[in-house]
Amino acid sequence: MTDKNRLPEITDRRTVAKSRLFAIEQIDLVFSNGQKREYERMQGAGRGAVMIVPMLDDDTMLLVKEYCAGSHSYELGFPKGLIDPGETGEEAANRELQEEIGYGAQELIHVHDVAMAPAFFNAQMKIYLAKGLYSSQLEGDEPEPLQVVPWAISDYQSLLTQPDFNEARSIAALMLVRDKELSNDR
Repeated sequence: MTDKNRLPEITDRRTVAKSRLFAIEQIDLVFSNGQKREYERMQGAGRGAVMIVPMLDDDTMLLVKEYCAGSHSYELGFPKGLIDPGETGEEAANRELQEEIGYGAQELIHVHDVAMAPAFFNAQMKIYLAKGLYSSQLEGDEPEPLQVVPWAISDYQSLLTQPDFNEARSIAALMLVRDKELSNDR
C-alpha cells in the first residue's frame, strides 16, 4: 500500500554536470511503494525570480524584445530577472523595471507565483503588476539595449498571435493580469 502524500526518500544525491550557470544533480529515490528510481534535476539558486507586467496607463502594457540564447531568436515578453541576495521580490521587480524599460513603479501588486518546470528545476517566479510608472533608469546587465514595445491589454488576443510572443511565463502573466484587471473593473 502506498501513501500518496509521503514524498519519496532521497537516498543519494550527486552533481553529475556543472557549468558556469547550471549544475545538474542526480538523486536516487525510494517511493512509498518501494519502487526505486534515479532522477536528474537542475539545481536552482533558491532566491527565485520576478516577472513584471508594467502598465503605462489603464490599457497600455510595456513589453521588451530581447535576445534569447535558448531559441537563438529575439522574443517579446515582460521584464524579468533574478532576485538578488538580500532583495525582496518587490525590490527586485522595481530594479528590473528600471534596468529593462527605464521606469520605476509607485505600486507593485503581487499577482501569482509560478513554478518553472518543477519536474526538472526547483525555481519559482513571482509575477507582479506594476502601476504608477515614473521615469527612472538603472544600468542593467543586458549586452544591448532592449526594445520597449507598448501594447494595449484590450488587444491581448492579437498579442497571443505574435510568433515572437510565445514564452509560457509571459502568456501566464498576461492572462493572470488580464483576469485581475477585469475583476477590478466589475
